Amino acid sequence: MFTLANRKNGLTRGALGLALLLMPTVAPAHDHSRCAVDDRDREVCLYNAAQRIATLSPGATELTYAAGAGDQVVAVVSYSDYPPEAKQVASVGSHTRIDLEKLVGLAPDLVIGWVTGNPAEQLETLEALGMPVFYIEPRDMDGVASAIERLARLAGTEVAGQAVADNFHTTMKALEERYRDREPVATFYQVWDEPLMSVNDQHLIGQVVDICGGQNVFGEQTRLVPRIDDEAVLAANPEAIVAGGMGEENRHWLTHWEQYANLKAVAEDNLFFVPPSLIQRPTPRLMEGTQLLCEKLDIARQKRERS
Repeated sequence: MFTLANRKNGLTRGALGLALLLMPTVAPAHDHSRCAVDDRDREVCLYNAAQRIATLSPGATELTYAAGAGDQVVAVVSYSDYPPEAKQVASVGSHTRIDLEKLVGLAPDLVIGWVTGNPAEQLETLEALGMPVFYIEPRDMDGVASAIERLARLAGTEVAGQAVADNFHTTMKALEERYRDREPVATFYQVWDEPLMSVNDQHLIGQVVDICGGQNVFGEQTRLVPRIDDEAVLAANPEAIVAGGMGEENRHWLTHWEQYANLKAVAEDNLFFVPPSLIQRPTPRLMEGTQLLCEKLDIARQKRERS
C-alpha cells in the first residue's frame, strides 16, 4: 500500500512499484543462499550474489570496493571519494539524508548501511520495500577485515575480498609487533576542533595510537569521542599532538596550539598532521595511516633521544 509516509520520504508510485520488484531477492535464512551477519547481529541472506549495490556512507563505499565488488556499486553518497572511480557512480544524497526516490530508481539488490551514520527511518523504509539492508561499522581491526570478508560473501567476490582482508590483518599485525616495544609517547589525537574532541582507547583511532606505542592522554575517558577543552590538553601536557583537520591538506588545527609555548608538544615541535581519510575511516587505508602515525611518533622519540 502506498501510504502518506511513503510520500513524505519522496517515493513516487512508480518508484515504489520498482522497489517491490526487488522483494524476491531476500531469502529466508534456512534457504541455500548467500548469508552474512551484519554489525547489528542480523543475518542477511540473498538468493544470488548482489549485482547492484548501494553504499550509503564513504566508509561503506570504500569497504565494498576493497571487497572486490566495485563494479557492482550503482549508488553512493557524497564524499565517497575513494577509490577515485567511486566518484563516477551516481550519488543518492548524503549519508545523513538519502534521496530515496533516486535510490529506488537505481534498483539495488543490496543496500550497505552504516550503523550510526544513516537515518534509521529511511533504511527501515527501504527494508519495508523488500530491499535487503546490510549494516556495517567496524569498531576494531578484526572488524575491518571481517567487514570485507562479509561484503565479499554477499557480492560473490570471496577470492578478491579474502586476499585484501588477509593482507590487512597481516600488515596491521606486523606494525603492532614492530612498534609495541618502543618507548611510549604521550599523545593527544584531535578528532575535531569546535567543539574540541579527542578519542578514548576503545575508539579505532585510539587503537591505532596504541599500536604505534602512543599513550593516549584521553584514553581512559568513558565516551568514545569525549569533548574536552584547551585547559584539559594543557593539564595532560602531551608530548605529541596529532590532528587530521577537515581536509587532506588542511593543517590549521595544529596552528591553534602554537600559542601555548610551554606545552611540551609545542616546545618539541611535535605537532603532526595525518590525512583524515587514512586514519578516520575503518578501511584498508588504515594500514597507510597507521604507518604514517607510527613514523610521526618515532620522530618525537628521536627528538627526545637527542636532547
